[in-house]
Formats: sequence, structure tokens, C-alpha cells
Amino acid sequence: MTAWIILPVGLSAFSITGIWIVYAMAVMNHHVCPVENWSYNVTCAEETAKPGFPKTCCTIQDIPLISKCGSYPPESCLFSLIGNVGAFMVVMVCLLRYAQVIEHGHHCWVNTGGLISGCANAVGLVMVGNFQVDHAKSLHYVGAGVAFPAGLLFVCLQCVLTYRVAVTALDSWMAHVRVSLAVGSLVSLVLSGIFFIHESFVLQHAAAICEWVFTIVILVFYGTFTYEFGTVTLETMLAGLQRHHRHGMGLKSPGGSSTSTHLNCTPESIAML
Repeated sequence: MTAWIILPVGLSAFSITGIWIVYAMAVMNHHVCPVENWSYNVTCAEETAKPGFPKTCCTIQDIPLISKCGSYPPESCLFSLIGNVGAFMVVMVCLLRYAQVIEHGHHCWVNTGGLISGCANAVGLVMVGNFQVDHAKSLHYVGAGVAFPAGLLFVCLQCVLTYRVAVTALDSWMAHVRVSLAVGSLVSLVLSGIFFIHESFVLQHAAAICEWVFTIVILVFYGTFTYEFGTVTLETMLAGLQRHHRHGMGLKSPGGSSTSTHLNCTPESIAML
């Protein structure tokens, strides 16, 4: 077991905790309304709520989308920090996972696609975190348009790879868990997009909730790599750099020390899933 197991769970814990802190700050500073609020007005008079308490009158501008929560200082500063640090950790997870799959003899287009989509997800996170929606809307939406689909593609490709490198029953169980998370992220992202394009206050609020669900599910998915990263070694990193491995070498179980015979990662074998 190596210290790399801390990276995925650290990414999940840091990011999930961070965005909820951003949300709490935004609510207390009257920049958004609480997520449990479903009542919105067209306009509001001057805010009468006491500082440190949620707003009493909400408009469509106060819907607690994640981006809206991080639009104004001081929470925008923390939001940018989370985006930058989280993106760096995402890249590290993607690189290690890419190298680990190669180490197990599965260098194929699915693995390469996972690396590219994961890094694209990180680039989108940086743009979302540093270009707030109320100050640089176009760049923010470009970042979101990259981060969300890339994140979804990443988890889908990793589900395929998890099945391909599975050796033990526990490996297969982890693959099932990841498929469940991938389905949850797909459903929440689609619903968020459908609800977001409507002008209804209720549907806009539902879109915000789906966005939160999608983000948390994706972050939990990243955290599941703790299971495999216990076997990451220097050889794993070298395998990623060299992009090949010695033929005939026994394969370790992704989550342990078991061995198996070499499995070819070909389009035909993937199609059999």
C-alpha cells in the first residue's frame, strides 16, 4: 500500500467540503438563496434579513447554482482556490490511473481517451473556478461546457477500463459501483440541462439541485480510485512514461496483489461488454 491512496479520497473530501463551504458563505452573505427554498419572486424590495441569516425574498438571480455560489467575494476566492487545486489533483489522478492501466497490459484507445477526457475536465474546472459567471459569462460557460461533458465521458470510460482490468470478485464489485455512479451522473446532468433551459423558477431550482448531484457524484467517483492506488509504485509511473510493459509479465489485481494472465484490450473485446 502506498501514500497515493490519499490522493483520490483527498480530492473528493477537499472539493466536496469546499463547495459546500462556498455555498454556506454565499447563503449567509445573501448572494444566493438556500437550496431548500422553492419560492421565488419576479422582483424583491430591499433585503431586510439580518446579516448571517438567509435571504427572505428570492429572485431567479438567487438560485443556488454552484457557479452563482462562487460569483462574489469572499466566497469567490475560495471557489477559485478549489477549482485550481481540484484541477491539479484531477490531473494527477488521471495520470496515475493511465499509467496503472498500462502497467496491467491494457494500453488501448479507451485508456488514452480516459486520460484526455480527465485532463479536459481539469481545464474546464480551472476556467469555471477563475472566470465567475457574473463577471466573465462567456468564458465561464465555455469552461462548464468542457468540464461537465468531459467529466461524464471520463467516468464512462473508466467504467469500461475497470471491467477490463478486473481480476478478483472485489474488482468486479468496484466496477459495478462505478457503473451506478456513472448512471447517476448521466441522469443528473441530462436533467440539469433540460431544466436549465426553461424559465420556470421551479425548474431552474431543480436544475441547480441536479447540478449539485452531478458534481458530488463525479467527485465521489474520483474518490473510488483509492481502491486501486494502493498498488501504485515507481514501476507504475515508469510504465506510464514508457507507454509499454514487458510481455509475459503477470498482472496484479487493480486493488490488490493477485495475478492473472495477460488480457488484450481490443475494440472487439470492449464491444462484448
